[in-house]
Amino acid sequence: MQVTVYLFLCRNIPLYRRLPFGDGVLAGLVDADTIFALSSGHGRCGVSVVRISGPAATTALRCMVGLRNHLPPPRTALLRSITDPHSKEVLDRGLVLWFPAPHSFTGEDSVEFHIHGGPAVITAVLQALGSVPDLRPAEAGEFTRRAFHAGKLDLTE
Repeated sequence: MQVTVYLFLCRNIPLYRRLPFGDGVLAGLVDADTIFALSSGHGRCGVSVVRISGPAATTALRCMVGLRNHLPPPRTALLRSITDPHSKEVLDRGLVLWFPAPHSFTGEDSVEFHIHGGPAVITAVLQALGSVPDLRPAEAGEFTRRAFHAGKLDLTE
């Protein structure tokens, strides 16, 4: 069985995704919010990782990186300019990775931005993600909770 999930428009590109049930994606996670957070820890560092997970993760990737037709190959790092989806201002140039469901940490479509670790860059990227409709900041431990519910982790892990 397949369900079509319609996502919002970004740069006038209608986007949708067909999600197969029974391939490791739990039915309860299909309607979950798309979340984002800094996953590499706070403070000054050379590289920071911003993770996005949920049904609109690929839409966020398209909005922030300007992809129109094709998604990048799964689990392959690409160097891209990361831009604000509204002002089109370049926020940073970093690595972008896409992890399609169910082969991700959370079992959902996931995206990672590996960006420079300065506070200004991190803040700009997180604020830009916060301005994208249907994305919200993750609660503490929410990525791990989603991984547990998707059967990617057990209680001992």
